Amino acid sequence: MSAPSLKLALLMRAKIPAAVTACAVALSACVSPVAGPNGRYAEPIGNAPVTSNPTPYSQALVCMGEYARANHRNSPRIAVGRISDYTGKEESDGSGRKLTQGASLMAISALAKSGANLVERFDTSVSELELKYTNNKLITDAAQPPPGAPTAPADYRRIMAGQVPGSDYYMVGGITELNFNIRSSGLDAQGGRTTTTGIKAEATGQLFVMNVGLDLRLVDTRTLQVVDVISYQKQIIGRQVGIGVFDVLGGNVYNISAGEGGLEPIQLAVRSVIERAVLEMMSNLYGAPGPEVCLQQGDPLGARTTGVTGGYTPAYNNLETNNAQTREDPARWDHPGDAAAPATVRSRY
Repeated sequence: MSAPSLKLALLMRAKIPAAVTACAVALSACVSPVAGPNGRYAEPIGNAPVTSNPTPYSQALVCMGEYARANHRNSPRIAVGRISDYTGKEESDGSGRKLTQGASLMAISALAKSGANLVERFDTSVSELELKYTNNKLITDAAQPPPGAPTAPADYRRIMAGQVPGSDYYMVGGITELNFNIRSSGLDAQGGRTTTTGIKAEATGQLFVMNVGLDLRLVDTRTLQVVDVISYQKQIIGRQVGIGVFDVLGGNVYNISAGEGGLEPIQLAVRSVIERAVLEMMSNLYGAPGPEVCLQQGDPLGARTTGVTGGYTPAYNNLETNNAQTREDPARWDHPGDAAAPATVRSRY
């Protein structure tokens, strides 16, 4: 090796560790082993506001509730039981199930969007514990004294016969299908100059389809008669594209590649089939003649207590300013004009 070449090789050997060290120092500046004045080691990234989580059927559920109110159709009392994942599919790395284990919670939210009269049966642990304490005369409903004031004996809560309303129907079922790669297609193309140092290029693309399935049933609580059964499936699509370039310029090798991919959210697909099933069941319970009742626009009764975020029972007469419709606004409680507010609570327009 000639003297200039040797000198260049030694220079490059010295520069590479320096570049690596500089990159390491730059990265370490983002995370400190010592907490700052705010008590954090690092600031979290991201500033997207909280938004509602609707499916294509959420607005129809809200509309169905509005139809029931406008036509004075009362909802029976409905409870939700176990809606389990029966597919048995788990992640290959052992991190857990592929599908959500919260389908029952999704069904509760869907029923609330439709204005259903819900009673809790899914998690009654707190009520059962309070009932036990009440039975032992340990719970009171009297106002608590201010801090420092002497505590006086208070009257205990009493158990009244018939104080818990019963359900008319309950909903149970399960996620019964998760089929991967129902169909897929792809493209892989390469090309370039025939010379050794000529530019080469590669392009790839792939589409694949999978699906989830649900079986849901509505049961009469008193007679255990199954009054409604629905089975639905939804297909999910995914895509992946990429492009790469390989070239040799001036004795240097350049290999550049870029790609993009996306998969329709699997758990949102589960929520979608649940909401579609709940929509059909509630339209039957409300006696709706068909989908045409929701083709008109607007709320026939103005302020409402249901929306794509769920439903609630008003505690005060403030439906005009604090109802379900305002809950859907991601900037409802943010401070877009407050420079002192953290970026994580400010909306970005």
